[in-house]
Amino acid sequence: MAVYTKLEHQEVRQFLEQYNINNFKDYKGITEGVENTNYLIKTSEQDYILTIYEKRVDENDLPFFIKLLSYLSENKFPCPKPIANKNNEKINRIKNKNAALVTFLNGQSKNKITSEECFEIGKITAQLHEITKKFDINRKNNLSIENWESIFEKTIKQKIDLDESIIKKTKNYLNFLKDKWPKNLPQGIIHADLFPDNIFFTNNKVSGIIDFYFACNDFFAYEIAICINSLCFDNNSTFNMTKAKNLIDGYTSIRTLSEDEKKYLPILSMGAAMRFFLTRLYDFYHTDNKADVKIKDPFEYLKKIEFHSTIKNFNEYFI
Repeated sequence: MAVYTKLEHQEVRQFLEQYNINNFKDYKGITEGVENTNYLIKTSEQDYILTIYEKRVDENDLPFFIKLLSYLSENKFPCPKPIANKNNEKINRIKNKNAALVTFLNGQSKNKITSEECFEIGKITAQLHEITKKFDINRKNNLSIENWESIFEKTIKQKIDLDESIIKKTKNYLNFLKDKWPKNLPQGIIHADLFPDNIFFTNNKVSGIIDFYFACNDFFAYEIAICINSLCFDNNSTFNMTKAKNLIDGYTSIRTLSEDEKKYLPILSMGAAMRFFLTRLYDFYHTDNKADVKIKDPFEYLKKIEFHSTIKNFNEYFI
């Protein structure tokens, strides 16, 4: 979440007139995240989130995202529910950009996730996969291993102050991942961005998952790899085995991991770290400095790539 598109009070009011929503009170920009513009909309009845889709989101993907959120909501999964306007449209326009209004989820995200909470996140992640494997629409992961090399080349093509040793090391890791990446693992629709700021808690239980705008078809185990990177390192670079074990235990209490999924988890975890290193590196050099957005440090993920490169099998994560 971020604020790229600035709105005035009257513009929000006029937008809401297209919905069966009354008693608009106030609105506030949300600065967490980097992809889209988000506002908290307050009314006397309930709160909503207005998302304005910025340039990285392909408008051809929007029906997928909206259908996915609607499907998950119908299946009692705790996520934002898209709101239809008076014309029964869930994708709208504001300031010549695509936009959607969704329900506000109660609960709060946490900067520091405990080991016990990792178990709960593992469970909700497996529940998500159990629901989405029955969903018959598809979206290709456009930030998969097939895209990483081109993202890196676009980044270093600019005259940036990136050390030559980092460039060489990254290229070597990319070649290694390309050679070792699995071809056939259980897959379906994954969230693909399960970071602490996208997970809400109430009384130490997961109460909601937000920000599905990277959701795509990919390996279920790749989602676990993303979670290991986003949740199981303390102070951004120290691996926490207890958190990782609880995450896996929570997940496998709902869905069993195959032997191949376990076998490839170190490679997938290294790849997930590479994905976030490259996209954060790109954003570090390309984010509009006029945008109200927090730029995230890419280099913590280079350390995580290096850590995963030392892991030879699944069990080493817990010993």
